[in-house]
Amino acid sequence: MTTDGFLNLHKPAGITSHDCVGRVRRLLQLKRVGHGGTLDPAVTGVLPIALGKATRLLQFLQHNKAYRGTIRFGLTTATDDLEGEIIHSQPVPDLTLEKVQAALPNFLGKIEQFPPNFSAVQVGGKRLYELARKGEKVELAARNVEVFRLEILDWRSGDFPELDLSIACGAGTYIRAIARDLGAQLNAGGTLACLTRTESSGFSIDQSLSFAELEQQLQENTFRPILPAQVLGHLGTIVLSPEYTKRWFQGQRLPIPETPIEGNQKISSNPPENLTAQPPYPLQVYDRDGKFLGIGQVASSETSIILSPQIVL
Repeated sequence: MTTDGFLNLHKPAGITSHDCVGRVRRLLQLKRVGHGGTLDPAVTGVLPIALGKATRLLQFLQHNKAYRGTIRFGLTTATDDLEGEIIHSQPVPDLTLEKVQAALPNFLGKIEQFPPNFSAVQVGGKRLYELARKGEKVELAARNVEVFRLEILDWRSGDFPELDLSIACGAGTYIRAIARDLGAQLNAGGTLACLTRTESSGFSIDQSLSFAELEQQLQENTFRPILPAQVLGHLGTIVLSPEYTKRWFQGQRLPIPETPIEGNQKISSNPPENLTAQPPYPLQVYDRDGKFLGIGQVASSETSIILSPQIVL
């Protein structure tokens, strides 16, 4: 059984993403293991894991993510979630769902966001959470992020009301920051009570495996890594002839037609529209037997369009 591919891991609470990589490495007895999209220790859900040679493909995964989370109002903490020291606690029984609904549109689309002080953002080669633990304050510039969807799932009123949300967003978006900023805008205070990532890099929580399920599949010899083609479809594909396949493995740059032609072409795309975008852009590369060969970079020269090997497997 080949171990090159991906694992859609359902990360449990209480351990880091790095801990998950170590555990997968031991279970599969595999040295080369990596993950995409770090999750905080308290957060559960989809953690994409790359196995073997697929670790070189992590950079090409989709960046969009989706979450299901709960915001608790009337409370602010040092970490913007329940893991941190409570900074302020004040009941807000008068906060209504209608007020929350009126404020939510301000957090849709392209927005500016300050990362939480306790986060993995690097400043001067050090993580923010390392500096925060030392009591060092760092002035950060706001970051541009994008939120595609904010859907209310449930509302529970009371002294410390709670809001359940479904959130779809781009890379770099902090849900803890949304909880903090929404609470501030409502003059109520807010913190993230719990969070589950439901989608990441083309992986869905419905198809994710817990560690227990992974161990069972390994014992029964039924575990099969997810093939690159199943998660890299957003890149498009290009198929090489035997002659070009040989040259591909030699690391040669390959000239390709701007518009694919029928017949005895040496190189073809599927679908043809893949070669109509403005270069540079990456494509999956296959041979005519459907074997995945790696990732090529399409670029234009003065005289032609060129496919350059970027990741050769």
